[in-house]
Amino acid sequence: MSLNKHIKNSRGLIDNGLVDDGILQTIEKVTEKFSVSISQGIHNNPAPEVLEQYVPSVEELSISAEELADPIGDDVYTPIKGITHRYPDRVLLKAVHVCEVYCRFCFRREKVGRGKEILSQSELDIAIQYIEQNEQIFEVILSGGDPLVLHPAKLKEIVERLSKIEHVAVIRIHTRLPMASPEKVTEKLIDALETEKAVFVVLHCNSHEEVTVEVKAALKRFFKMGIPLLSQSVLLKGINDCE
Repeated sequence: MSLNKHIKNSRGLIDNGLVDDGILQTIEKVTEKFSVSISQGIHNNPAPEVLEQYVPSVEELSISAEELADPIGDDVYTPIKGITHRYPDRVLLKAVHVCEVYCRFCFRREKVGRGKEILSQSELDIAIQYIEQNEQIFEVILSGGDPLVLHPAKLKEIVERLSKIEHVAVIRIHTRLPMASPEKVTEKLIDALETEKAVFVVLHCNSHEEVTVEVKAALKRFFKMGIPLLSQSVLLKGINDCE
């Protein structure tokens, strides 16, 4: 494997000096259970506060009896595949369970990266029909997975279909892609988000070290489109828990 390319397996972790060769077999067990993906943009960032969020650890195999596979209780509020309806006026639409990078602290880590979780076209149709039929839904949150890893044509299709639903006023998108692979924030991707509805992009950013020159350039593309950017952060020991 070439160095500094997208890392998606234990061999890549070792070849790029992220994991010691002596624990290869143990790390392979981790990567078999939980998906791994570290983009070139993340790997090239010298800040440990950034890289440590994505490098797997043998500690991930230590699971306590009280730990839950669904820690935030999504399953109870999932009436159909791809929809989580926890609050009356908003839903999560999870069209894809693939991410550009996989955070080691993800509360959906047992589901993301698994092919069976991705919605087929018919399953997507059913999910959108659910939103159409529930008129109390004011806001649709595209999540997953990372919705911005979708092909721009597919993303555009989803945004356009949601835009035609009269009672949906807000489309919110949660993503790591601009932070992890800013070069993928292309004009086609931005254009796919064009709609008369209110659109908000929520960035998953846990450290100021993530905001590189390249990331800033990518974020400016959203600003030029008039899309407000918000941030969602996770409190992480040794990364953002100090002044």
